[in-house]
Amino acid sequence: MSKYEEKARGLFLEGYNCAQAVFLAFEDVTGIDRETAAKLSSSFGGGMGRMREVCGAVSGMFMVLGCLHGYDDPKATTEKMDHYELIRKAAEKFKAENGSIICRDILEGATPGGAPEERTEQYYKKRPCAEYVAQCAAIVEEYIKEHKVL
Repeated sequence: MSKYEEKARGLFLEGYNCAQAVFLAFEDVTGIDRETAAKLSSSFGGGMGRMREVCGAVSGMFMVLGCLHGYDDPKATTEKMDHYELIRKAAEKFKAENGSIICRDILEGATPGGAPEERTEQYYKKRPCAEYVAQCAAIVEEYIKEHKVL
């Protein structure tokens, strides 16, 4: 397991949500301070506010890739197309491993809403989220290595 995979997994096990775990794992890459990064990514846990939509780990991965390869000029058509292609490819890598990027699909039985569950040993046994955050970190790290971003 790589440095970023371990860091993302560790952050999740500390209690950060899945999006925060991935995004914070790359704080040395994004240049965003921990408090801001944690707040910025906090809404995406539980498949976006526990709505069980796009997996939070996937959302965190997209946020890191946006920091690395995003565009800021609304008229930058080529950059926008390139970025969206990157995001689709990253999503496909995750989907190829897990069958979906949708939280409720990959966490069978997870229902929308409600309070976050207490992080107990039982929670970690029934939720493979620590593995999902590690997978997303690995996808980002692969991108970094291939494109020599660092």
